[in-house]
Amino acid sequence: MSEPPLVRVAHFLDRTTAEGPGERSAIWVQGCSIRCAGCFNPHLFGTRGGTPTTPRSLVERVVAAGTSGVTLLGGEPFEQAAGLAAVAAGVRRAGLTVMTFTGYEYAYLRGLEDAAVAALLAATDLLVAGPFRQDLLDHERPWVGSTNQESLHLTGRLTEVAGPDRLEVTVSAAGDIAVNGWADDDTLDALLAGLPARRARPSER
Repeated sequence: MSEPPLVRVAHFLDRTTAEGPGERSAIWVQGCSIRCAGCFNPHLFGTRGGTPTTPRSLVERVVAAGTSGVTLLGGEPFEQAAGLAAVAAGVRRAGLTVMTFTGYEYAYLRGLEDAAVAALLAATDLLVAGPFRQDLLDHERPWVGSTNQESLHLTGRLTEVAGPDRLEVTVSAAGDIAVNGWADDDTLDALLAGLPARRARPSER
């Protein structure tokens, strides 16, 4: 049996409470052809960059983090469906949960005759699907960016979707500021006002 393809990982966060229910690990992948206008992560559009990583090592890192599961973001996870399906399946075998974000509509993904896409859907407990729309900002539901996006429970797990969005700000010893979670530009500017100008790019869905 052949090994699953490597995953181009842009960022791995061992622990977060801003990227899904409970405390989770999060993996942002490099590359997205959808390129939604106003995306929080335009630096993840291109396929160059990222660190090619084996699915096995990603599963091991998620399990070692001791969280309740993993959230897959990007970039676009379904453009690396084969590698991430192996990650998701391995995480599920360890008794943990999987949440996946995608800019594709759920109906579109279901209609594809693609075994890797089907495998990633089958190993996902909670799917947030649909392109980000700047003209339809959603400030009410957790984890979505716009009102057209759907939160779909594909299994009986991760059904506790409640509560407000969270925004995490981390300041490193070197003074770099990293932001993950969802916020509009005005909120970010107000939050970071008065802090040093140098900051890391936000790591968000």
